[in-house]
Amino acid sequence: MNKALRNPLVFILFVIPALVLFIMFFIYPIFSSIYYSFTSWNGVSDTVKYAGLDNFKKALGDERFWVSVKNNGWFILFSVCIQVPLIVFFSLLIANVKKLKGLYKTAVFMPSIMSTAVIGILWGFIYEPNIGLFNKVLGLVGIEPVYWLSDERFAMLSILITNAWQWTGFYIVMVLAAILSIPAELDEAAAIDGATGFQRATRITLPLIVPIISVVIMLSIAGAMKAADIVIVMTKGGPAGSTEVMATYMIKYAITNFKYGYGNTIAVLIFMFTLVVTALYQLLFARRNERIEY
Repeated sequence: MNKALRNPLVFILFVIPALVLFIMFFIYPIFSSIYYSFTSWNGVSDTVKYAGLDNFKKALGDERFWVSVKNNGWFILFSVCIQVPLIVFFSLLIANVKKLKGLYKTAVFMPSIMSTAVIGILWGFIYEPNIGLFNKVLGLVGIEPVYWLSDERFAMLSILITNAWQWTGFYIVMVLAAILSIPAELDEAAAIDGATGFQRATRITLPLIVPIISVVIMLSIAGAMKAADIVIVMTKGGPAGSTEVMATYMIKYAITNFKYGYGNTIAVLIFMFTLVVTALYQLLFARRNERIEY
């Protein structure tokens, strides 16, 4: 057995299947998208016409494309500035619960394993103008019904809240695992020295979980850049394209309008934007918080 493991051919045989799958489902699609992004093709015919940079010029000159970029930006800002602080706050609360901690973890995790279609329909009822929960509550204080999903002022915010509700629990479980892995002796020593619960949370727990918070932020950014399903289920990009994101914009042209070449151009732009944003975050923030030693 030891002789076999020393043979480089054994390692190659183990690596080849994974490498083949990686090339088939990651490398090839990327280069295929890049190739078709320079073409004018409907995705069906045998004729593929080279279009040069025309698709990129059209995308960068399209006002609706920049609306979709802006909405992806709102996804990122909402995730980083509102969702992540809430994740840390609730993780700290659950970590300090003495009873039924497992129940709370299961409860917050449940939305993340539910279908986005189910969640979109569920929150669609909550936002419903006539019988929705939100408008019923507003009606109790004399406020007129709000058209959450059909008013341009509120539609994007409604989707952001729904998306955050779905994924907050998933990240809470990650942060909670990091909190519970901190040696109890550190917290006990601080308590003996007279530190309050707030001081222990802000000066001991938070600094020690910065690496996992960094991972949560990066995953949130990546998730925000590929957001599509929740928008499709709840508004289909409406009203008047005000909730369109880059992924739904791509789907509309590549699949609905049979502009496969242009759709691949949008896919390449999404890839480039995501790469730039995550790289900037890694360079400016994440590398400073890679390792924590107890």
